[in-house]
Amino acid sequence: MTQQAATGQEYLIPDDIARAAVLPGSYTDEENTVFPAYAWLRANNPLGLAKLEGFDPIWLVTKHADLMAIERNPELFPAGMNNAILNDQASDNFTRSLTGGTTRIMDAVPFMDPPEHTTYRGVVDRSFLPRAVKKYEPQIRDMARGAVDKVLAIDGEFDFLKDFAFAYPLHVIMTLFGVPSEDEPIMLKLTQEFFGVHDPDVQREAPSPDEAARLWIETAQSFYDYFGTKTAERRAQPTDDLLSQIANAQVDGELIRDSFANGWYVAIATAGHDTTSTSLAAFAYAMTRWPEQLTKIKADPALIPRAVEESVRWSSPVKHFMRSASADTELRGRRIRAGDRLMLLYASGSRDEEVFEDPDVFNVERPVKHISFGAGPHACVGMHVAKLEMGIMLEELLPRINGIELTGKPKYAYTNFVGGLKRLPVRLLKA
Repeated sequence: MTQQAATGQEYLIPDDIARAAVLPGSYTDEENTVFPAYAWLRANNPLGLAKLEGFDPIWLVTKHADLMAIERNPELFPAGMNNAILNDQASDNFTRSLTGGTTRIMDAVPFMDPPEHTTYRGVVDRSFLPRAVKKYEPQIRDMARGAVDKVLAIDGEFDFLKDFAFAYPLHVIMTLFGVPSEDEPIMLKLTQEFFGVHDPDVQREAPSPDEAARLWIETAQSFYDYFGTKTAERRAQPTDDLLSQIANAQVDGELIRDSFANGWYVAIATAGHDTTSTSLAAFAYAMTRWPEQLTKIKADPALIPRAVEESVRWSSPVKHFMRSASADTELRGRRIRAGDRLMLLYASGSRDEEVFEDPDVFNVERPVKHISFGAGPHACVGMHVAKLEMGIMLEELLPRINGIELTGKPKYAYTNFVGGLKRLPVRLLKA
């Protein structure tokens, strides 16, 4: 915390509810642990104060309207005042010991506020606009057809994530990025390490807080080392890809500094595919539970864009970002002090009963109002690519199947930041 600590015993969230909503381990059982905690908070304490041992006091923001208000007011609720990702105090203190006192561990846009955020988001913004990403459609469709051919060649049970959903979005974003296909396994491995610092399936032993921070920094450095070579290559011989665009971008008349280029490389190389994989897997899982929705979509392919949006809403791959109050203010009738930290729970906002009828149900016909891509200046820059590649995949896959059957127990990632399903054993009923 900086400045004053959050207070107010009357706002305090019960410890079991706070742990269910905040701790990474809870997210391995979203349905029975996290979502019930969110629902309790929305009904009983929608802007409550969590005080968990080892963490700064944090306000849990669970309502759609409050999330929108905060996201659209970066001056009052900046991202860069404290760590934009929730870590325990020991991890943040370790980070400060390495950076000279700041928790800004990389020069990436999630850690920035306007006007700096506006400047550096502008490096890639135009390349991710709908009219810009549309030109990639033929290329992406070829990739989708190849991925569908490959998965339909599998007889019987397979893991929808490992054998399908990881590879396709990774191949799309790395192709647009300019990373050679032979290096895609490296990018996937580093992404899993980047988002899985606490995941027992990624780390052999549960790391201590300072060890977790060190592992995260080491993974980031591995990305920097890889892309440092690529930056030199693209500056010597520019090409028509995102990597070259970033490497040769100019800010204030000078080539972009390496640390800021690295921030973009890591953002695109990780969230650029991991979130799409999660959303595709969520769609498949939902179709095993509500097969009538698949029937609707197959009967009316015009519903595919809605199916994409509903998959993102229902899964909310980005679980949270943090904001801080830059001045004393009031929100939902509660006094927020300057320096207080707020955890924006996007999945809760995208299941807010005041906005979404039967929010836990996958409904392809519901209006698009979710906040799972964020809002305001920090809204997901890659959302249009993600929606395009997911839509194309469903256009290519659905005519060739009659259904999806669950053949085992799904498994979720151990993370409260970015993630979701990590194992989904299924069988495709081929058309």
